[in-house]
Amino acid sequence: MTQPIDVLFTNATIVTMNKTRDVIADGAIAVRNDSIVAVGPADALAAQFSPARTIDCAGGVISPGLVNAHTHVPMTLLRGLSDDLRLDVWLYGFIMPVEREFVTPEFCYTGTQLAAAEMIRGGITSFCDMYYFEDQIAEAAAKAGLRAICGETILKFPAPDAGSYDDSLSYCRSFIEKWKGHPLIVPAVAPHAPYTATPEMLKASIELALEYDVPLHIHVAETTFEQEGSKAEYGMTVVPWLEQYGLFDAKVIAAHGVHLEESEMHTLKEAGAGVAHCPSSNLKISSGVAPVQKMLSLGLHVGIGTDGTASNNDLDMIEETRLAAFLQKGVFGDPTNLPAQDAWALATIEGARAIHLDHLTGSLEPGKRADIIVIDMRGLHQTPRFAYMAETVYSQLVYAAKSTDVRHVMVNGQLLMEDRALLTLNEDELHAKAVAMAKEIDIFLSSREGDLMSKLLAVGSGVTPVETFEIQAKTQVSSADEMITAMENHPDIRIVRSSVRNQYDSYFVFDREGMGRIRHREDEVLNDDGSVKEVLYRIGLIGPAAERVFDKSIILTRSRYSLPADKSRRFYREYFQPAKEIQVAKHRRRFHITFKNTSLVVNIDTLNSTGNVYVEVKSRTWSAKDAEEKAALLGEFFAALEISAPEKRVHSEYVDLV
Repeated sequence: MTQPIDVLFTNATIVTMNKTRDVIADGAIAVRNDSIVAVGPADALAAQFSPARTIDCAGGVISPGLVNAHTHVPMTLLRGLSDDLRLDVWLYGFIMPVEREFVTPEFCYTGTQLAAAEMIRGGITSFCDMYYFEDQIAEAAAKAGLRAICGETILKFPAPDAGSYDDSLSYCRSFIEKWKGHPLIVPAVAPHAPYTATPEMLKASIELALEYDVPLHIHVAETTFEQEGSKAEYGMTVVPWLEQYGLFDAKVIAAHGVHLEESEMHTLKEAGAGVAHCPSSNLKISSGVAPVQKMLSLGLHVGIGTDGTASNNDLDMIEETRLAAFLQKGVFGDPTNLPAQDAWALATIEGARAIHLDHLTGSLEPGKRADIIVIDMRGLHQTPRFAYMAETVYSQLVYAAKSTDVRHVMVNGQLLMEDRALLTLNEDELHAKAVAMAKEIDIFLSSREGDLMSKLLAVGSGVTPVETFEIQAKTQVSSADEMITAMENHPDIRIVRSSVRNQYDSYFVFDREGMGRIRHREDEVLNDDGSVKEVLYRIGLIGPAAERVFDKSIILTRSRYSLPADKSRRFYREYFQPAKEIQVAKHRRRFHITFKNTSLVVNIDTLNSTGNVYVEVKSRTWSAKDAEEKAALLGEFFAALEISAPEKRVHSEYVDLV
């Protein structure tokens, strides 16, 4: 008696991608409910099963669905927004401002649906995402029928879905609790990258991933700038810096890995971490080519990712797999590197291992979920086909096939595309929504031409955001020496280090409300004898501040960007053409202290224009919660020294005082 099943795929070559890489020349696959129940010769399965329906795959190859190991799917709505730019100009000048303005739950849902349509058409059945509003991304992916790891982005600065990383972590916890155990969606924690994380934020992300046993998705060693910056700041490259906080206790998915050192590869391998190789994106933004063949020789699990469509600009995994194979051969000078069979493994079973889903998908074996694609091999670009060795099918798939050759797609036992017709998504409706969104973004970008950030980015590199929350307390005092003596004698205050400097600030002020200010600073650091030790120059954009005033302190919330000033003050003045310019010159004695085990900065400033002396106590943080705690502490600092009479307190910045 034959066994009932739901679907029988038959009459095709099957690349199983199982442990022995079996290729079945005339094969069939039996599917019941969400799983594969049998894989074998077509005639044998026809005799064994009674299918509710049979799909004739004549002239095709049946393969495991492709695994997109790293992407940012809602960025389909930002495809082609800005290209051929340096990474910092592209990211800080275009992508982030547009994201701040437009990224909403609806944006992420629509962008994910658009991406899902493109991925299904290209044979992708699983993807690993990192973006904002992942709850909506999960909803859209599940509705489309795709399998996904959805990683909620955690950043040390504000994101479209969170005012601070505290908020992101809270959102992520709720998101995980909602989706954990879903048949298609695996929630994940996604601290964006080492250079956008604080140690506290990183440790909290790791704890969350371990608490719920979910993956941790993070960018690692994507650029030389990232690696060199880590060595300069921490004395080590990014992987050992991450390792010291226990990151690799979690199920890590490391995106890019272009500039991993061999010792770092060993660390990732021993931890069971996966690497997502993104060849197109890394080439396009000039990050380089990851040494994938070396990673594989060391036993690392490597998958292939498209990255987001704002930096690729498509979600074509077949194209990506072909490029990955070519790059390993061409760049590293060996045509035997990453042969076609291994490349197809990276797109399927190895990709599934890299994102910790190989128990469910990546190969065609009984017990695995029915994530199946059928690729038509009858096109002119596939003609002729040779069959003298079973392995030649991989060459056809990697070096000749196109994403448009994908004919059928099934995920978790559900057909998502049949005979190239999408079954779960409305392409016309998605196209209309995307076109409408592009028009809105065009209007936004056109209206901000001449925006200060754009102009700042156009003349500099290495622009970085600094902490969002600045806590400060300021009071006028009669004597700098009395203040220093009071700090030196107080039992709760420890002076860690100090410096003396002259600072000459030029503030460029503009008529347009909400535009912010440009500050050019010449900072003379002095020796003990008063001679100039070094001169530092920086140019920065200081956005409008939202103030929260406490009894003796104030919290300023604002966007701040800073970079070295490698041009003259005259150049910046003529370049930005401010409505007016305000000069602030001061003699500053700066003290880095600890007060009640908290690090603070104390500036004792004498303004050249008035001779008035001010004590300014400051701290900065990415965390809203930390800002409130420090605001109270600053009040305690002045109270402890008994120097802040109410009438002497100042809630203005120096540029406003002069």
